[in-house]
Amino acid sequence: MSFSKETKAELSAAGAESALQKHSLVYGMLLFSKSFSPQCISFTTESKAAAALYSEELSSLTTTIVDMHSHLTRRGSGGSVYTLTVPDSGDRRRIFDLFGHDPQAVSLRVNRSNLDEEDCLRFFLRGAFLVCGSVTDPSKDYHLEFSVPYRNVAADLCRVISEVEVLSVRPRMVSRKGSFVVYIKGSDAIADLLTFMGAPMAALELLNQKVLHSKRNRANRQTNSETANIAKAAAASARQLRAIEVIRQRLGFSGLSDELREMAQLRLQYPEYNLRELGEALDPPISRSGVNHRLQKLLTIAAELETEKPPMAAQ
Repeated sequence: MSFSKETKAELSAAGAESALQKHSLVYGMLLFSKSFSPQCISFTTESKAAAALYSEELSSLTTTIVDMHSHLTRRGSGGSVYTLTVPDSGDRRRIFDLFGHDPQAVSLRVNRSNLDEEDCLRFFLRGAFLVCGSVTDPSKDYHLEFSVPYRNVAADLCRVISEVEVLSVRPRMVSRKGSFVVYIKGSDAIADLLTFMGAPMAALELLNQKVLHSKRNRANRQTNSETANIAKAAAASARQLRAIEVIRQRLGFSGLSDELREMAQLRLQYPEYNLRELGEALDPPISRSGVNHRLQKLLTIAAELETEKPPMAAQ
């Protein structure tokens, strides 16, 4: 089951106890359905839990007869698509009257008189998400959206979400394939909204995935840094070995001071050692900066030999 379906199953099981909560839940489900008009009230979903809740709550609240049909989806999941309709025109008129909508209105809008309290907003948004919402698997991305058939209703939804005092969510709206998509980005904002709507387990899973992402990213950064350091050290060692070979062929190690001769021979013996390991291998041991100083002297001598200048006095 997808993360979005699991979220809808959790929201469907959350329940609504008071009449006001059920009124707000059903209103959200109706208003954001595929069609909400005096001619047609229709809802289509792949969530069996959301379909059952829609039919049960709408019938309970309005004594409406709801027809439900299902068929197998053509998608790879092989699940079912559920289509629910209110076939009786008298039932549709009573639903419009109950929620204060004028059947003759030119434009459909959110009737704010149905949302007098913040608790109403919680259930209203839950209903809206159940019928037109989706949330991306948090292992892939942080994206939640409502795909709304009506522009004004989508704009009203943006305002409703923005006005919830306990949330700090500012949704955005875009047009996509004939629908108006209200979307939210960011793990914290999505987790807050899911919790507010009644899906704390989905919110927890999202935040758990965020922690895993953070750990993976940190591990990747560390690995990349270590790989870069190894490559850098290998390149430096190669330059040093080449310089030592130039010194051996053109000057000979006898022309070096004891300290530089010892360092040149040690580098030849241990080309894979880093500066710290080279310093520890000397007797007595010296610091990383001391090793680097001696190697830099060897590089300078080799460079002067290659330009046929007299080498600097070896110290």
